[in-house]
Amino acid sequence: MKKYLAILFLIASINSYSQNTLKLDPLKKATKATINDVSWISGYWVGEAFDGQTEEVWTPPLGNSMMGSFKLVVDGKIEFYEFCTISEENETLYFRLKHFHNDLKGWEEKDERLTAQLVKIEKNKAYFNDFTFERINENELNIYVVFKDDSGKDTEMKFPYKLKK
Repeated sequence: MKKYLAILFLIASINSYSQNTLKLDPLKKATKATINDVSWISGYWVGEAFDGQTEEVWTPPLGNSMMGSFKLVVDGKIEFYEFCTISEENETLYFRLKHFHNDLKGWEEKDERLTAQLVKIEKNKAYFNDFTFERINENELNIYVVFKDDSGKDTEMKFPYKLKK
């Protein structure tokens, strides 16, 4: 029994970092979707993370894409920004992101950015590689992101948001 519990605990701990995110299987065919399938992401969303206040703003679909921005403010000071897009390309969706310091100097090199292809789509959930957007209701949105922690291990973090009206 102890051996069974130890194995169960090990499996649970291995999978616990990614309860809400998925990894892209490069051998699988791309998931078909249009930008209108994720139009529910648009809005002005506010929340808390990293001991500060967060804003996530997404525009409605236009030109087969959506544009987003993120801002983290800690103790009244901007820590960093993100510029994001979700684009419809080749009958699927791509989430792209660049980070910027508070003075708009980029974290990534000039032509580099993070790109995550759509893995799976549901009515109120869009799974990109290591990123998930989840609509709880018309006023609540969760975004799940997989980070590498200090030891290099993947860790999933939840960003809960409320729609600002």
